[in-house]
Amino acid sequence: VVAAPRNRGLKLAIISGDQEGPTRRLAERLGMDQYFANVLPEGKASLVEQLQSQGRSVCFVGDGINDSIALKKANVSVSLRGATTVATDAAQVVLMQESLQKLPFLFRLADQMDWSLRWGYQAGMIPGCLNVAGVFLLGWGYYAGLGLTMASLAAGMGIAMYPWYQHKQQVEKDEAVRR
Repeated sequence: VVAAPRNRGLKLAIISGDQEGPTRRLAERLGMDQYFANVLPEGKASLVEQLQSQGRSVCFVGDGINDSIALKKANVSVSLRGATTVATDAAQVVLMQESLQKLPFLFRLADQMDWSLRWGYQAGMIPGCLNVAGVFLLGWGYYAGLGLTMASLAAGMGIAMYPWYQHKQQVEKDEAVRR
């Protein structure tokens, strides 16, 4: 779970309300880039804002009442099933397996959705512009415009299904490895 964000070039930190010693040992054991101990709930939110003011996007993972303010301030907030109701209500994403094991999947899904949004936008805009230009400049008729629109619709549907297809491929690959 820790290796996946690190492989993406992300910096990792622990922000904890716990004492310095245990927090430091945990941070060292997990190979965190930095840690903050004895932090009150407002301090967690302040650290998130401080990182954001440095131009960073912050993904905050929390499970307690004391994390709710920071979860609300973060660019992306993640909690998990079994966490306090306040934390799950404040989070944008709730992992349903009471574990962070699916966090790497969440990052992959976000990448795939980003790809899908960028290309889906282009699949709609480019044919639309071509249709307008074709009608006004080339004298296209109804059927030419309809054909390009249907091709654009098919491309958009295929692009929208990309994250599902990638997930299906990963599941099949994981099952093959387990066998």
